[in-house]
Amino acid sequence: MNIKTEEELIVFGKRLGEVLEAHTVITLNGNLGAGKTTMTKGIGQGLGVKKIINSPTFTILKVYEGRLPLYHFDAYRLEGTDDDLGFEEIFDDEGVCVIEWAEFIEEILPAERLEISIEKKDDNSRELQFVSKGRKYDKLLEELEIC
Repeated sequence: MNIKTEEELIVFGKRLGEVLEAHTVITLNGNLGAGKTTMTKGIGQGLGVKKIINSPTFTILKVYEGRLPLYHFDAYRLEGTDDDLGFEEIFDDEGVCVIEWAEFIEEILPAERLEISIEKKDDNSRELQFVSKGRKYDKLLEELEIC
């Protein structure tokens, strides 16, 4: 899927957030500046979050209240750590987990999840690729007409 502007990325994220259900895990992969936090802002809007969403780089996790709780992770600083951080309990919670830099905590991620890769192009557009891991996420992509 091609997204031409940051505004379109937020609009898509909002559309995604509007249809998300409890117990959802989404990983966002992409280089620095690709739009992972921008996408999360849109997801938050779709979930009815009123607070400003920004990167949890130094806190690792920020929690926002909306129609469902939004757990926004930034796992970048966790590379190489093997500490038990209790994330598995959050993944099982009633909310929506959005995880930036998920490759750094791959070993503790739920097997079923939606992986979204964001690649920023030279013209500042973005190419989004989706990998569904589980029937729930297949249905989600069908509902969004991304197949």
